[in-house]
Amino acid sequence: MNQPTEPKADKSGVRRHNLSLVLRTVHDAGETTRAAVAARVGLTRPAVSSLVEQLLELGFLVESGKTFSGQAGRPGTVLKPADTGPAGLGVEINVDYVTVCVVDLTGTDRVRRTERLDNRAAGAPDVLARAARIAADVLDTAAARRLAPAAAGLALPGLVSGGAVRQAPNLGWYEVDAERLFGEALTALRPGTAGLPLTSDNEANMAALAELWFGTLGDLRTFLHLTGEIGVGGAIVVHGELLRGAHGFAGEIGHLVVDAGGPRCRCGSRGCLEQYAGQAALLGAARAADVTDLADLAGAGEPRALAALAEAGRMLGRALSGAVNLLDPEAVVLGGIYPHLMPWLVPALAEELSDRVVSGLWTPDAGRLRPASATTDASRGAAALVLHDVLADPLAYATGTGA
Repeated sequence: MNQPTEPKADKSGVRRHNLSLVLRTVHDAGETTRAAVAARVGLTRPAVSSLVEQLLELGFLVESGKTFSGQAGRPGTVLKPADTGPAGLGVEINVDYVTVCVVDLTGTDRVRRTERLDNRAAGAPDVLARAARIAADVLDTAAARRLAPAAAGLALPGLVSGGAVRQAPNLGWYEVDAERLFGEALTALRPGTAGLPLTSDNEANMAALAELWFGTLGDLRTFLHLTGEIGVGGAIVVHGELLRGAHGFAGEIGHLVVDAGGPRCRCGSRGCLEQYAGQAALLGAARAADVTDLADLAGAGEPRALAALAEAGRMLGRALSGAVNLLDPEAVVLGGIYPHLMPWLVPALAEELSDRVVSGLWTPDAGRLRPASATTDASRGAAALVLHDVLADPLAYATGTGA
């Protein structure tokens, strides 16, 4: 049977694709020349020069000095992604804080605000309005720095799909139309943002994307990412892509049952991982005021703190060993509060993985447990998701005269 053929791209479609190709090549290199771009993408130098000129005019690229190759011929002009103009706005809403950041095309945080808020004490509309207020202040600062976010990404706790939070037990949110509520609140504060595109995802997925794109993983492309906050979030990255599942809800490792007779969880089940390894559970078991206090107590050898961290490590290992056996990742990346607590979590965690993972690759000295990078939180991943779309189709976000 004859298969239907894809329609051929017209001339404008080819150019649109090539603009993205050139922009992504410069972005990945950090700085390069027209000649190097042409060699990398397989286009002629005149074609690349024409594309570069349009990207310069639209404000996606800038020129910066000359480079000398040591070979005959004129020096090349250095091309770099612009640090003004199109940017990504990232908004992370969690149980006890809201973080908003603006990231430019170079991948640099240009503006960042975090406010500690007890978001359990307010309804969803109020929390989203708070987040919009912080975002409005950040946008004012970004505008003064000649940055224009092309869209906003929302990193939200719980099960997220279609712009809504289906359930976030630790916040008490169920069927919350988060994108609409945030967008309306932001537009009321800054009418110029009306129509600003919004996208949303689970906060652990956003944190994993930040780690993938901005972290220190090197060539690591298949990993499990855990975020320890009030609860425990998880994300699965396979060959550089998020594994979302049939409905977008994959990665909810915090609600894996590690002890069927354990304490009641906010999700309605018993003995979920976050009842042992989440921030609230850890601080309660150790009688610590906060994570810094917990680390100080553990460092001083306080028995209650050491016992709480060892139990959390065991339960993390119990949950992760099943995930590792099922998915065969190269590593597990521990984010959120966990990097600060790894000296006391990892011994019991590594022992459980060594005992339970059937491949034999997860011995305590295998180095497969990694701390997340310090600059790869979910707000940055949300902003980076916007930039990913800008790089994929710069003309869709062009505000200059060359479109």
